[in-house]
Order: sequence, then structure tokens, then C-alpha cells
Amino acid sequence: MAEIMSDKTKYELAEELGFAHKVKDGDWGNITTREAGLLVREAIKKAESLMTQQNGRQ
Repeated sequence: MAEIMSDKTKYELAEELGFAHKVKDGDWGNITTREAGLLVREAIKKAESLMTQQNGRQ
């Protein structure tokens, strides 16, 4: 299965959301369900924003 979001992007989002210290070793099993939800929500917001910007350029 192909990755939709790179580990670098996930880590950057975790930094923004304040729980990057839990995933420094690459173990995403250390985050809570709430944190995982916040990560997904933030990724969706960023993707929607990028799509809006790209559509505005066309």
C-alpha cells in the first residue's frame, strides 16, 4: 500500500500539534486516539487549502 502522507509531513504536523516528542523514535503507536484524529484533521485542512490555492492559479 502506498503512503499517502510522508513520515516527514506527519512529524511536522505532530510538531505543530505539540506531540512530536512522542513520535521522535518513529513509533506512532505512542500517540492517543485523540492525537491521531487531530493529525488527520490537520492534514485534511492543509490538503484542502493546497487544493484551493492550486485551483485559484488555473
